[in-house]
Amino acid sequence: MSGTSGAGLPPGPPIPSMVQLMLMARWWPQFVAACRRRYGNVFTLRNTMMGPMVYLGDPDDIKTVFAGDPRIFHAGEANSMLAGLLGDSSVLVIDGDAHRERRRLMMAPFHRDAVARQAETMAEIAAQNIAGWPVGRPFAVAPKTSEITLEVILRTVIGASDPARLAALREVMPRLLNVGLWQSLAIAKPKLLGRRPWRRLQECMAEADRLLYDEIAERRADPDLASRTDALAMLIQAGADDDTAMSDKQLRDQLITLLVAGHDTTATGLAWALERLTRHPDVLAKAVAAADSGDDEYLDAVAKETLRVRPVVPDVGRIIKEPVEIAGYRLPAGVMVVPSITLVHSSAAVYPRSEDFDPDRMLGASLSPTTWLPFGGGNRRCLGAGFAMVEMRVVLREILRRVELATTTDPDEKMRLKHVILTPRRGAQITVRARRPVDGDFGAQTSDERNLAHRNH
Repeated sequence: MSGTSGAGLPPGPPIPSMVQLMLMARWWPQFVAACRRRYGNVFTLRNTMMGPMVYLGDPDDIKTVFAGDPRIFHAGEANSMLAGLLGDSSVLVIDGDAHRERRRLMMAPFHRDAVARQAETMAEIAAQNIAGWPVGRPFAVAPKTSEITLEVILRTVIGASDPARLAALREVMPRLLNVGLWQSLAIAKPKLLGRRPWRRLQECMAEADRLLYDEIAERRADPDLASRTDALAMLIQAGADDDTAMSDKQLRDQLITLLVAGHDTTATGLAWALERLTRHPDVLAKAVAAADSGDDEYLDAVAKETLRVRPVVPDVGRIIKEPVEIAGYRLPAGVMVVPSITLVHSSAAVYPRSEDFDPDRMLGASLSPTTWLPFGGGNRRCLGAGFAMVEMRVVLREILRRVELATTTDPDEKMRLKHVILTPRRGAQITVRARRPVDGDFGAQTSDERNLAHRNH
């Protein structure tokens, strides 16, 4: 373990909390990495919004948190600043028995077979979007991957099919999800929403709610509800047998949560994958060969290595509810402990040549939940992790099959913090050199995906 035995908090930078907040907002990974170089794998940061935060970069210390009693380690409370957007019944902002029960009700759409049924739809959506990409000139691909993942969410999770409502959701959701630091203040402190600077955000949230409640009402009235494959239909049916079914408000909160947690994160992961591939010609050539041959293992390795070297979310938090011994320190109740994804993923002790983008390291690797943790861990590991990994693989396959990407010697794109997500600063600039001929089927599913889809229809 890190640190030396003692009471109180580990050491940290002796600079004002407001300055620390500004440093984290502008240079989060760099600031945290600098603190590790100065203080080691455990240190305390302070900022005016979150209070004292004890950062953990040692997998053994992180295991203590992830395996800890959820009655003591509260992730929902640590995420409370999101409640203004997600709602107070969101699975991300509740703790204890309520969280365990809500998570149980939400499992069905994310089982392996349920996700496999959506792979063909993901491929169709990707292919249609890729067909409109420009050829021969650089463009930011992050907005394109965002369009793809939003459409996937709208059609597979929400199950929207009414053309007018789909169009309205396509327009309002990006405005709601792409909030900046200024709007984030009102999400963290919802009382601000009624004031003039934030009224547009309030109107946007109200419009999103109207559309989602209309979808919920339409789905509840659908005589074919039991045969539908969208997540909303499954969520409505969940708990019906034991009187634990979710209310309309609870369903709305989970839909917004899935949109926030499953749209921009996956889109950003895809953008980073393309940014990395175009700077590593040998890896790109292997990825193209894998896409052409249906080699899921290598495409999965590309996705895993991308999420290691460019984690979309830099860390996760838990508020401790009673004193706990971690990393040689007895931490008092009320402190937030922060398993740092960026610190672990960039650790040379865990990943030799950690700065290298090397998907081969992921082939056949037995990944520990405390050494590869882009989706968090413990009882709060992202419900949609399997969905996101399939989506990354399917979309990457379609991109690499359908266009020829130019490689570049440009410097790596720097990371920019957008709300709680680390995005490519320039939007992941790429150039499509040419279109590649493909056969007629959009999906180009692997045999495993075809068999699963067939078995479940």
